[in-house]
Amino acid sequence: MHEHHAIDYIEFPVTDMAAAKSFFAASFGWEFNDYGPDYAGIRKGEGEAGGLRLVEEVAAGGPLIILYSKDLEASLTAVRAAGGVVTKEIFSFPGGRRFELTDTSGNGLAVWSE
Repeated sequence: MHEHHAIDYIEFPVTDMAAAKSFFAASFGWEFNDYGPDYAGIRKGEGEAGGLRLVEEVAAGGPLIILYSKDLEASLTAVRAAGGVVTKEIFSFPGGRRFELTDTSGNGLAVWSE
């Protein structure tokens, strides 16, 4: 069921579909539904939570997407091993700790833990 006014679906622009799918699968365990060479849905249970959309160039800026992790250090290691660039090492903030990264297309994300 969809929640009123909640984020329902998010699309990541990517410049290399194969590299993006490999990065997100290796970093966060995501799986995909392929809809041709230009789009892949991000699986979530029986549905989808978002998608990867092939573009020529990714513009910097926009919203910061923040993922939760039960093991922040393991997530950091997985991001690096998958080819992500850590732009801010793990730091503390009121309520937890997080790090920030860019994916293989240059999208900015963060990962946090309590």
